[in-house]
Amino acid sequence: MRVGFIGFGEVAYTLASRLREEGVDVVTSLEGRSTRTVKLAGEAGVGDVPPEEVYSADIVISAVTPAVAVEAAKEAGEHVRGVFVDMNNIAPGTVRKASSFIKNGRFADAAIMGSVRRKGAGVLIIAAGEGAEDFMKLNRYGLNIEVRGQRPGDASAIKMLRSSYTKGVSALIWETLLSAHIMGLEEDVIEVFEYTEGADFRQSTISRLRSSIIHAGRRYEEMKEVQSMLEEVIEPAMPSCTMRVFERLNEIDVPSDADYRNLLRLAAGKYQPPRDDADINR
Repeated sequence: MRVGFIGFGEVAYTLASRLREEGVDVVTSLEGRSTRTVKLAGEAGVGDVPPEEVYSADIVISAVTPAVAVEAAKEAGEHVRGVFVDMNNIAPGTVRKASSFIKNGRFADAAIMGSVRRKGAGVLIIAAGEGAEDFMKLNRYGLNIEVRGQRPGDASAIKMLRSSYTKGVSALIWETLLSAHIMGLEEDVIEVFEYTEGADFRQSTISRLRSSIIHAGRRYEEMKEVQSMLEEVIEPAMPSCTMRVFERLNEIDVPSDADYRNLLRLAAGKYQPPRDDADINR
């Protein structure tokens, strides 16, 4: 079994390291790559080969930036005889465009459902498309792949629908607790939620508050993709509201280790409408 990676960032490094530990031959092309990428590949024990050898692997995994995902599939297309796996964070329509270039191999659409940094190579990967079953054979070597959906783009759609939910919840939590903070009630509100939603509400909520403000710009862009996808099937109301929250949060400069109360305090100025000196609680 040989697995080839197009692109070699954090995701590729994590998956490749596990595959190498299990005895899989893993290759990538380091031609023109950064010093950091070369270092990561060396640490993972990944072989450096010409691009054509990467494309001819049994399973080829594309893990590049969304902007070049289609171009990566186009360049690999005529060389692939095995399975080509698109593991990029792109919309279902873009996935289908990428799949059109894989003429002689089998295409799989894959989406990572969680944090590679926290869960490592055991993170859940969902896959769809003709090549998904063959891609799932990598479970023998320590990966965690499930087939969900039949068509190229189905895995991407599932991930985007999940993203719509999780980012919408994060935006709602921000506005709820920010309002509570301005009213001097955040601790009371959190304690009530701990009672109704479970004891882990505080910890998970603080994590959401922090990650939302740190990654606000990226989440705004991701919600634009979600909105575009949803507009193909419904007239969505939530994405634009969620985007507005992240757009505001992106304007706030905060240290990554700030206490959640400080995050709320810094955000308050961006949200409070002009008002007179009347007591807000009156």
